[in-house]
Amino acid sequence: MEEKGQQTQTSQAAFTEQTAQVARQQAEYAQPAQRKFGIMKAEQICGEVAKAISGKNEIIAKVMTVIVAGGHILLEDIPGVGKTTLALAFSRAMDLKFNRVQFTPDVVPSDVTGFSLYNKETGRFEYKEGAAMCNILLADEINRTSSKTQSSLLEVMQEGNVTVDGVTHEVPKPFLVIATENPVETAGTQMLPEAQLDRFAVQLSIGYPDKESEMGILADRRKSDPLDLIRKVANADDILRMRDEARDVYIDAKIYDYVTDLVRATREHRLIKLGVSPRGAISICSLAQARAYISGRDYVIPPDVQAVFHDAARHRIMLSSQAKLEGQSADSIIDDIMKNTGLPDVTKK
Repeated sequence: MEEKGQQTQTSQAAFTEQTAQVARQQAEYAQPAQRKFGIMKAEQICGEVAKAISGKNEIIAKVMTVIVAGGHILLEDIPGVGKTTLALAFSRAMDLKFNRVQFTPDVVPSDVTGFSLYNKETGRFEYKEGAAMCNILLADEINRTSSKTQSSLLEVMQEGNVTVDGVTHEVPKPFLVIATENPVETAGTQMLPEAQLDRFAVQLSIGYPDKESEMGILADRRKSDPLDLIRKVANADDILRMRDEARDVYIDAKIYDYVTDLVRATREHRLIKLGVSPRGAISICSLAQARAYISGRDYVIPPDVQAVFHDAARHRIMLSSQAKLEGQSADSIIDDIMKNTGLPDVTKK
């Protein structure tokens, strides 16, 4: 864990000069914007979630961005850092139905999708809902179940519905999957193949809290559960409206060119065996639109792309054996790509 932390710190410092350039460019673009529905709702939701997740405002904002973009989240993290609490907090703040599945080898696809049960009184088969029939599904330790069960969940993520005995049932909207993996105990697990990893919009890690935040966690939970403090400040219709409005955020042709240059660089890098797919590029654009939207803008700027690129690309690239020999991580290589890809000169629409 210490080595991973050191690599992350090194990768974050790798493109300091470009970050400064981004900051200057962002300042140039920053214009007084009318506080619209989206930014106000996002701030309200994140404010409520922060009551239960101390010192993790950046992660909360990233999850909010994915929700608005309509994607799904892969959390690779150690046990006990607040993954379930994070999902529960968002569901309560947005008044959405929440389900959790603890994946084990004996979990079967019908546990996720549901099944048909014969009713003697009516003489018909009736559909019994599975765990996927909710708005937010926490798929805990998805790598501990069978490949068949993993595929059933990933199909729901892609299609937005389940098919049982030839009958299609739509999952509630909005629908978000937060799947978790434990990186330190991999014995007996079924790792997700690259094609299935590609279905997740981002890969995130909550990580340990800092000392001050951890002391706050201990004090807050001495007498009560912070989840009980969360108010409902949004509903399903609000989230669907935010998604529709985010899709209307303008993307200049130069931004498309910039995203294309970034993903192509992952495919041509000497230390990467498998680069970001076209689906990954589409996801990056959607995330950039969502970030711009909840920032109060109706247009995407390069810092929006840079802010989401790490999380959207990290799980989509496969490193070569040479990268491992050189001690390079996915984040450090992504830093190198971003540093060597020129920023577009984009003006407000």
